[in-house]
Amino acid sequence: MSDEVGIAIRADKVGKTVDGPDGRLTILEDVSVALATGESVAIVGASGSGKTTLLGILAGLDRATAGSVSLAGQRLDTLDEEARARLRRRRVGFVFQNFHLLPALNAEENVMLPLELEGSADARVRAGEALARVGLGARKHHYPAQLSGGEQQRVALARAFVHAPDILFADEPTGNLDRRTGAAITDLLFALNSEQKTTLVLVTHDASLAERCMRKLALSEGRIVDAALS
Repeated sequence: MSDEVGIAIRADKVGKTVDGPDGRLTILEDVSVALATGESVAIVGASGSGKTTLLGILAGLDRATAGSVSLAGQRLDTLDEEARARLRRRRVGFVFQNFHLLPALNAEENVMLPLELEGSADARVRAGEALARVGLGARKHHYPAQLSGGEQQRVALARAFVHAPDILFADEPTGNLDRRTGAAITDLLFALNSEQKTTLVLVTHDASLAERCMRKLALSEGRIVDAALS
């Protein structure tokens, strides 16, 4: 299927339930939303409102139990796990609160990973350019344990953007950083987003970060209660 014109992600009546010792728990219910190509969207709400679960379903990391999601023109429920993984490698980048860098690899090698999965012949050159763009060209041979939290998140940003993804998902990207470092990471995130015309979808408790986005999706008890433009 070709990309739906102008739409990067579409969710239609998405629901998510899990069975636990106390019975069935509803995490998401009847969530429908369309996110435009190049749009920046913050998913906000109280803890337990379903934000991270929604992000995971939109990204194809988790499966909905009701409804459907199309990512970059592909219906995720029609794809097996291997096909979803290929789609994510080609079209999607991720940034997480806890960085998710591999400790045995240096910064350059961490950034090279998505390129190597694609079979890129110039992975090292492109990784070096990406690290230079985030101000870490001189520290590309340092390992995660030798980098500060802000530097580790810069490496994570370089890794997320190095293969020019169509869509970037970020889960609390400044959650483990102090205010000043978080602000610098936010500036860098939106600069890269603007340069590459990437669709940005993020979960955050940081009001200042959410305000930088074009739109906010407010969740409460698993439902969208507001989808206002910022």
